[in-house]
Amino acid sequence: MKKFLLGAVAVLLIVFGYRYYENRQNEREVLEQNSQLIQEQIKNVGKLVVTEGNFSQVWSYKDSKKFYLDVFSARKKALIVVNAKVTVSYDLSQLETEIDQENKRVIIKSIPKQELNIYPDIQYYDVTQDYLNQFDASDHNKIKKKVTASLKKKIEASTIKTNAQNRLVSELSKIYILTNTMGWTLEYNDMPVTSQNDLQDIKL
Repeated sequence: MKKFLLGAVAVLLIVFGYRYYENRQNEREVLEQNSQLIQEQIKNVGKLVVTEGNFSQVWSYKDSKKFYLDVFSARKKALIVVNAKVTVSYDLSQLETEIDQENKRVIIKSIPKQELNIYPDIQYYDVTQDYLNQFDASDHNKIKKKVTASLKKKIEASTIKTNAQNRLVSELSKIYILTNTMGWTLEYNDMPVTSQNDLQDIKL
């Protein structure tokens, strides 16, 4: 009877040991599958997210030079019409992430900075210039700098940057939705992302 009991206990230990090993193997396979899914999702969002806008502006440019003890002056002026294409982008191929498989965490370590590009098309109308004060390269450079500075102010007052960040959040939400569905945690700046609203508060 004693030998029977010992045998039964041994069989149970073997069965439980096998079941435990099998469960551990299954858990490991699930972790690896989940990790691969997350990596694939991160790869899918790793693209260039671009928001475009168009801005127009009309202003006049005037310049005057004095000669001969300020007795004579030479003037030039032009009407400047600017149509600019503006892009705000995030290169998400530069998104830095880390996958902590053991603790089921996806850590966003770094989000690429927002890139602003301005492509102004500058047209000159009603150009008048005196012989001693004509338009040259320095004028065009000065005008382009003023146009760019003015456009940047208009851009800051518009919604294009906010729209670009909303598109960024939309891409990052795809990672959050997947990790949350699988019971994983998404983190950024050492803080867990517990809802999609948390992504809206990301400070870049």
